[in-house]
Amino acid sequence: MVELLKREGYIVNHKKVQRLMRKLGLCITSFWRKTRKYSSYRGKVGKVAKNLLNRRFNSKVVHQKLVTDTTEFKYYDNGQVKKAYLNPYMDLFNREVVSFEISKQPNFIAISNALSKAIEITSDCPYRRTFHSDQGWAYQTPYYRQKLQEHNIYQSMSRKGNCHDNSVVENFFGILKQEVYYGKRFDSFESLEMTISNYIHYYNNLRIKKNLSWLSPIEYRKSFKNK
Repeated sequence: MVELLKREGYIVNHKKVQRLMRKLGLCITSFWRKTRKYSSYRGKVGKVAKNLLNRRFNSKVVHQKLVTDTTEFKYYDNGQVKKAYLNPYMDLFNREVVSFEISKQPNFIAISNALSKAIEITSDCPYRRTFHSDQGWAYQTPYYRQKLQEHNIYQSMSRKGNCHDNSVVENFFGILKQEVYYGKRFDSFESLEMTISNYIHYYNNLRIKKNLSWLSPIEYRKSFKNK
């Protein structure tokens, strides 16, 4: 918030900002809860790729290294609990979500659609790309592997049981759920879908980050290309 105010021309002490935010009820409430992490792992159902990324989560090239995963959400439909799934692809250059799909089922169609969009959007990369995931069943399928091979993209996978091998996208899931999901009730798939879509737009375009020189992911990418 201090940096956002500075961008608008206001220089305010951070303690004063915190005090005013508490007074106005603008501080984020923490919702610490022990929830079961969604896992798409179904054993070895196809080919498991090597961990080429090896926790090298930084990239100096736009669209060269992407990470992906699936996370689960809950919503209600006529009082019955339902589940929804988010499949994003994130660029390690600036932590921008370059593509995503939200679906009612953890199916291959959603993952494939997000993959196709990510491949198209990142096709301007002058170097060979790497797409990293966990060992989820969809990423092991011949179609997924063939799709990457057709576009000369390296496939990389986390080691089994090593969530830290894909920690960047896991952290994104945590931030998203902390800011717009935990503590809220969604009474339709559409309302949840809109909330997630709007948040990703905000995250890419407006949410500034310290390690991006206090720019949003898209601002950082554009400033890099203009240099």
